[in-house]
Amino acid sequence: MDRTTKASDLLKLNSEDNVAVALHPITAGTVFQTPQSITANMDIPQGHKIALCSLKKGDNIIKYGYPIGHALEDIKMGDWIHTHNIKTNLSGELSYTYQPDLRPVNYEKRALTFDGYRRANNKVGIRNDLLIVPTVGCINGMAELMIQKFKNNHPDLGTFDNVTILKHPYGCSQLGKDHKNTQKVLIDAVQHPNAGGVLVFGLGCENNTVKEFKQSLGEYDSSRIKFLVAQEVDDEVEAGVQLLEELYLTAQEDSREPIPLSELTIGLKCGGSDGFSGITANPLLGAFSDFLIAQGGSSVLTEVPEMFGAEQVLMARAKDEQVFEDIVHLINDFKEYFLSFGEPVYENPSPGNKDGGITTLEDKSLGCTQKSGTSAVVDVLHYGDKVKEKGLSLLEGPGNDLVAASALASADCQLVLFTTGRGTPFGAYVPTMKVATNTQIFDKKGHWMDFNAGRLLNEPMEVVLEDFIQSIIAVASGQQTRNESNDVREIAIFKNGVTL
Repeated sequence: MDRTTKASDLLKLNSEDNVAVALHPITAGTVFQTPQSITANMDIPQGHKIALCSLKKGDNIIKYGYPIGHALEDIKMGDWIHTHNIKTNLSGELSYTYQPDLRPVNYEKRALTFDGYRRANNKVGIRNDLLIVPTVGCINGMAELMIQKFKNNHPDLGTFDNVTILKHPYGCSQLGKDHKNTQKVLIDAVQHPNAGGVLVFGLGCENNTVKEFKQSLGEYDSSRIKFLVAQEVDDEVEAGVQLLEELYLTAQEDSREPIPLSELTIGLKCGGSDGFSGITANPLLGAFSDFLIAQGGSSVLTEVPEMFGAEQVLMARAKDEQVFEDIVHLINDFKEYFLSFGEPVYENPSPGNKDGGITTLEDKSLGCTQKSGTSAVVDVLHYGDKVKEKGLSLLEGPGNDLVAASALASADCQLVLFTTGRGTPFGAYVPTMKVATNTQIFDKKGHWMDFNAGRLLNEPMEVVLEDFIQSIIAVASGQQTRNESNDVREIAIFKNGVTL
């Protein structure tokens, strides 16, 4: 059988690379006609790496133009390169110097709009959601009963797009920073521009009391935000339903209006990554991020542990030396967080990532940071902070999917763009648009996926990007994401989080 294939079945991502990515499963003995003939010495799964030259033990493995680890043994040209023969170069904290290298890709400004909700405080939402925000986890069940009764009264929800209980297990038996993080993230949800009405629901004896919560919340619109303490009323369910009815009546006057793209703030997230994440979906998000910033909008990149190994790429894009120093603290403080628990900083990627072709944390991080595009980093945010400057911000947050997506929502992102090669059904309490890295997962999990970035293996970026822009405008204008149509909307809070 003729096993000779075209070099296009392999993808070399940078001229400096000594590995290529298999675009299809490779059978041992297959010959690739590159400038030099390469024979696959073994079966190589789709999305995994093949050696383009012979390497000695200790040599760096180069992908994306950067080292992703070093060889654990001598490697022959045509060998499969994966966890059995490569090890990360990462260890603990590092010292950095400011060496700016800004080369942004510029997009023209276009008169594009979406249909959103202009709030009284001039913020813009892309949803008109009704939220119940429990101050403590032990009343989640009572909130469920309230929602059931309310939905029985209003099956079509009126002008509300979604009704969501932000269930969590916290709010009591927490102290110090841990307690403040819970309160801060819940307040962020109450103040989110996608919220058209909010019921803050407390028990009465928890640490996170409604009285203290109100004080921390500051000024608020009493027609949009209501409060209830279960222990202070005879029937908390009936009392809650009455308050939801008041919010319902207030929201009946709400309507969408044309809003410029400059009012969008988008969260950039990935999970269940594979060998195509850094080739298709993440670069697509990066291109959109650059495009949105050119329109005057904002994007936010989080998952700090998945910056390790690629942090110097982000540091070189700091708009000034102060932002550079803030990024250094962001990286090293998160490393110290791991080390303080006796954990290594490089025990990532996950088993699913490895099955998909990602080998080391550098491999994963260099692919993950593609989501940030090429724009300057204008700010670094603490966990629970809201975006303060237009442009690209970095946000303190872990690699956990739901915690990181919730942190993006806390930053006032109206929409989270979430790339995945393995697939995941979850959604944050803001629309969470799933972008498939490959066509196979898009076809297999169509009820999870919103957009197929696997098209980039066969179509030019400008064509796919234009379709992506229009899809995001449609979602921002009210088209449901898959997580919304599946009624999957959640919040997760970072327990024992670090502080910059």
